[in-house]
Amino acid sequence: MALQVTGISPPSGTAAGGDTVTIYGGGFTDATAVYFGGVSATMTVNTDTEITATSPPGTGTVDVTVVTPAGTSAPTSTDQFSYQG
Repeated sequence: MALQVTGISPPSGTAAGGDTVTIYGGGFTDATAVYFGGVSATMTVNTDTEITATSPPGTGTVDVTVVTPAGTSAPTSTDQFSYQG
C-alpha cells in the first residue's frame, strides 16, 4: 500500500500532549518519524497499516504526517488531530 494516513483515533487530545494516538493507513513498515503539525512525536510502528504515537504539546488542529525513506504522507482531512483546551 502507498504511504498514506487514512484515520486517527482519537481525533483529539489535550493541549499538554501525552495522549496515545493510533494512526491508521498504509506504507508504515519503514516509518522513521511521526509529526503532529511539524512537531516530532514518539512513535511505534505496530504493522504496515498501524502506528501508535504519543501526542506532543500543541494547539489548534494539525495534520499528522508519517515519514519513511520513500517520503512523507500527504496532508489530508483524514489525518487531522485537534488539541482541546
